[in-house]
Amino acid sequence: MTYLLGLRIRGRDVLVVGGGRVAQRRIPVLIEAGARVTMVAPEVSAALEDLATAGRLTWLRRAYAPGDVAGPEAPAYWLVHAATDDPAVNAAVAEEAEDARVWCVRADDRHESSAWTPASGTVNGITVGVVASGDPRRSAGLRDAITEGLADGTLDARRGREPLRGVALVGGGPGDPGLITVRGRQLLSQADVVVVDRLAPTSLLDRLPADVEIVDAAKIPYGRSMSQEEINEVLVTRAAQGKFVVRLKGGDSFLFGRGGEEAAACAAAGIPVIAVPGVTSALAAPASAGIPATHRGVAQDVHIVSAHVAPGDSRSTVDWKGLAAAGGTVIVLMGVERVRAIAEALVAHGRPADTPVAVVQEATLPGQRTVTGTLATIAAAVRSAEVRPPAVVIIGEVVKTARDLDILHTGTQLESPRLATGRDPQ
Repeated sequence: MTYLLGLRIRGRDVLVVGGGRVAQRRIPVLIEAGARVTMVAPEVSAALEDLATAGRLTWLRRAYAPGDVAGPEAPAYWLVHAATDDPAVNAAVAEEAEDARVWCVRADDRHESSAWTPASGTVNGITVGVVASGDPRRSAGLRDAITEGLADGTLDARRGREPLRGVALVGGGPGDPGLITVRGRQLLSQADVVVVDRLAPTSLLDRLPADVEIVDAAKIPYGRSMSQEEINEVLVTRAAQGKFVVRLKGGDSFLFGRGGEEAAACAAAGIPVIAVPGVTSALAAPASAGIPATHRGVAQDVHIVSAHVAPGDSRSTVDWKGLAAAGGTVIVLMGVERVRAIAEALVAHGRPADTPVAVVQEATLPGQRTVTGTLATIAAAVRSAEVRPPAVVIIGEVVKTARDLDILHTGTQLESPRLATGRDPQ
């Protein structure tokens, strides 16, 4: 049997003997909890050396010696971790800690440990610790199941907790609901009101409690949608009523998502705002199709532009001439309907007509497909393939690079994505 405690270790001294993989897992958590960490090891991992160089821990660059735990020169340690790859050293550390009545965690032998480190995780201010008879794999599996349930609301994360107030601008990612951030899922599970766009991962809404109000902002190209002013009003009025409002949209709220306008409207009304970045389709679409946005020796710069209005339109602020001259990768959002005008503008400004182009439709979703061509041919290819929004246009030599490396994926996305060769990622 074990007796679980939550150690408030901020400002207290902790000793870690060893500098390998176990220490590398445990030390960052101790530092995050505010402990003053001393590490004893002749050699350590690069990550731990970096922490020591940054002054975030004290590194005694030598092997363990008797007295390190409780000798006259040692600090008054509250906790000791014996984490070397030598059982004899770990036993000596544990024995010294036992004699000094200091709790010691042995990494190599849980049966000889006076303390076990639980598999822990924090969600929405709730810290979960699991000790499954000292079995780390089982503990971690149970921990993950509990924290995931708290994050997605299946364990009712709103019950018995101080409710949030204000508005959260949550970027939902490129489409696949698994690509929303953990923080985004956490806040979504606490929402009283969700204002959602069609490109957001809407399948997540089914996991919310029945009393959560869902406001459909639509944002259908050339179709039904709420105006931005109406959306702003909903955010402000619902939050002013004391409700926690999540504005859920596809991609990232601050990249062509009008997140800045929504944040400004809330700020003007005195409503607190939380911004949660999302994975933008500008980078997710090329990656999911196997196209590197940058590649050594091929492209060192990436330009992300909106083609909501076509080149030559007086409302466009995009420097198409500059993009043509830059030579790097150009990623165009909201451009599938204007791909011909885009290609013609780049060629007219000097970009070679044989520059490779790929158009990725429904990136990360089951219907994902990729159409390829050149600036001279892509418009006809898109028309022939009947590509429709949402789609991302990638222009540059990286498209050819993906093909040459045999990693370009052009078919329907699989449940476990494969590269073009059909080999599962390792």
